[in-house]
Parts: sequence; C-alpha cells; structure tokens
Amino acid sequence: MLPAVVKLCCGISYPHLRSMAGLQRTAVAVIGQEITNLQRWKQIRQHMKAHVGSKYNEPKSEDIKPAPSKEDQLFYVQQGQEAMRIALTMLEDKEGWKVEITETNGDVICSKVISGARKVFRLEAVLEASVDELYDLLFVRVEEMHQWNPSIQQIKVLKHIGPETIVTHEVSAETAGNMIGQRDFLSVRHSCKQKSCVYLGGAATQLESFPPQAGFVRAEDGPTCIVIQALDEDRRKSRFTWLLNMDVKGWLPKSIVNQALPRAQLDFTRHLRRRLTASATLG
Repeated sequence: MLPAVVKLCCGISYPHLRSMAGLQRTAVAVIGQEITNLQRWKQIRQHMKAHVGSKYNEPKSEDIKPAPSKEDQLFYVQQGQEAMRIALTMLEDKEGWKVEITETNGDVICSKVISGARKVFRLEAVLEASVDELYDLLFVRVEEMHQWNPSIQQIKVLKHIGPETIVTHEVSAETAGNMIGQRDFLSVRHSCKQKSCVYLGGAATQLESFPPQAGFVRAEDGPTCIVIQALDEDRRKSRFTWLLNMDVKGWLPKSIVNQALPRAQLDFTRHLRRRLTASATLG
C-alpha cells in the first residue's frame, strides 16, 4: 500500500531536511546495489524458461498464496526495488513543491507536477508509534488494514516473494463522500530496513491470472513510497513521510482528483492514529 520540501512549507528544521536527504540517498544507494545484484535476472529468466516455463496459479477465493517460481521472484523483487528507487528520488528532489494543506496538528501536504501533468502529493506527519510498530501495521499485517481503515474494503496478498516483497490486490470501499469512487489495485510492495528507518515502496503490476475485475475501475499506484523514521529525541515516535503517486483512471476531471487525493491522505493518517491509540489503550 510520502512529503514536504522546504522548512517554511513543512514546519521542519534544516537539520531534519539534511538528515532526511541523507537517509534517502543511503536508501537509494542500497536499493541500487540490490538492483545491480539482480541485473542478471533476464538471462536467468531465459535459461529457466527452457526448464520451468511461465505459468501462474489462479488466485482462489480462499487465502491460498502459492509459492512463486524463481523467475517470478526475480521479476517482482526488481520491480518493487525500482519503484522504491524512483519514488525516493522524487522525495529527494526539493524543487517545485507547493503547500496544499497545513493541519493544526502539524501534518503538512505538498504537491508537485511531474511528467504527464500529473500531481504527486507528499504528506509529512509525526506519529505516536515506533518504526517497528508502523512497519508491522503497514506491511506485515497489510491484510488487516480494512479493520481500521474504512476507506478500504479488502487487501489480499496474492504472492509472498520472501520477507521483503509481496503482490497485493486492494479494493477501495464504497464510502459516502468519496469523490473518486470505488477502485481496485494490483500492486507489488517492497520493504527495506535501514537502522532506525523503514522504506516501503510500491507500484502497479500485472498478473496474467488476475486481470481487471468486472465492476471495478483498476487504478494504478506508483512509483510510490513511505518513509518511517524514528525521532532522535523520542524513539517511541516516528516521522511519517508518504509520497502518493496515483493514476485513478476513469473519466474524472483532474480538479476533482487533485482535491480528493490529499484529503484521502489526511483521512488515512487520521484512521492510522486512531488504530495506534486503540492499541496503546489495550496494551
């Protein structure tokens, strides 16, 4: 299934911007190294086709998640890593961002127009949760997200590609006031841990055995990413940075889409805070 650019716009200090940029450069370098190690995947894929062939298992209505072939693993891991690299590069580029929304609780959303005249949105917030807790909620237990986020009807993991990469199918809920309407998404999601920081990246993908579903408009995510960074002054809190990059498809006017997406980010963050508060109360 992230944010702001200059300290005046985002309410964050120059040292934090330098720290954030350093973390992003580190992540890009690490992911770049991973991709370099996987650049032989095409040759491996050609070799394996002679022995394995290309076939996918049909996803069932039950929670059956067949193990992907090695060539699938290489393809989806590379796709997830590349999506994260591109998204982090967008975050690192400080030029062209404009403030869209500033909330009284300190949350800030900025936007930027990218190639194709599409807007991407960066949300930056501080959450009362550790990096590990947020990683668990947003990646490890992603299938449970509908339990605390009413904007989501369902998220199902179709493929597990090791501990860091998954392929998911997501259906948005039919909620009152939803200007965009119900959509479904088929996405590859990739995670990367770097000391006190977690990176979650993703992008739309394709699966021959899971074509667009009847009755839904299939929207496309990405490249998109979330950066979760522990605060130096309090490791029980995290800086949450979310780059939202989405093509909702359909025939909606850009003006409607550009109003709805940042509001969806604020709604998601509000629901996430409620889930964290409930967990803290039960704990």
